[in-house]
Amino acid sequence: MSSPIRPTPIRLAIVGMGKIAHDQHLPAVAANPDFELVATVSRHGSATEGLPFFPNIDALADSGVAVDAVSLCTPPQVRRATAARAIEQGWHVFLEKPPGATLAEVETLRTTAEAAGVSLYASWHSRHAAGVEPARAWLAGRTVTGATITWREDVRVWHPGQDWIWQPGGFGVFDPGINALSIATRILPHPLFVEQADLDVPENRAAPIAARVAMRDTAGAPVAMDLDFRQEGPQSWDIAVETDAGTLTLSKGGGVLTLPKGETAPAGADLHGEYPALYARFAQVIRAGQSDVDVAPLRLVADAFLCGRHNRVEPFVE
Repeated sequence: MSSPIRPTPIRLAIVGMGKIAHDQHLPAVAANPDFELVATVSRHGSATEGLPFFPNIDALADSGVAVDAVSLCTPPQVRRATAARAIEQGWHVFLEKPPGATLAEVETLRTTAEAAGVSLYASWHSRHAAGVEPARAWLAGRTVTGATITWREDVRVWHPGQDWIWQPGGFGVFDPGINALSIATRILPHPLFVEQADLDVPENRAAPIAARVAMRDTAGAPVAMDLDFRQEGPQSWDIAVETDAGTLTLSKGGGVLTLPKGETAPAGADLHGEYPALYARFAQVIRAGQSDVDVAPLRLVADAFLCGRHNRVEPFVE
């Protein structure tokens, strides 16, 4: 019996060759036979593994290199224009999180991609952490009475020299905080809305270094979120969900699930690793001729900024 013919690999270019592209995207693409990396694009740096290298997406478009899709790993402030140029070329687009600097530009990209007949994928890597889907399955049959999100990390360790994160549209502490919201909006049975927020903004920066956000789900359960970029020592990426059957805890960014005593977690997905899972989904979306653009986490961040009180705190110097 002959083996089935595998689809032709999707020719991919990665745009924005920073830390996340080198640490996560390149290994995930190399391990996925659905993709063939054909070029990289960045304002700085050099060619990867001898592949064509371009300073911007316009140069890539003018080069004649055959491309089917692009992964955009640039800061969110420049994401929309780059994505729009890619869609204009007929390329499928993978958006690193957060998918854009504003809700409006992501919605515009969704409409533009649909009109062009290309796939747009807003990726949320933390949703593919090992404990997330088992947590969602366990919570589906229970009543949530409250939740607490504690997401504290050392910005000097995780975002060294990344000045864009402190600029308007850079999200500040909500850059990692949106990872927590991507998990919460996936596992909790009911939609969330923001009631109030306190944002601590350094005197020399435009984006918050810490935030406390009070939310509630549509069934009335309170959800409190504590974000801080000034954590030293052990880092905290934890979500605790209180239910009528006890407390579920996701720790280590969703990687470790702890259920009340005596409970057994449902089996997780076969595919391990957040970024390998993202690229598996991107290939699936492209092959199916669909898009996958969930803006629920971004909407909550926007609402926190919209109704939040801004508190000026001491300057941050890296």
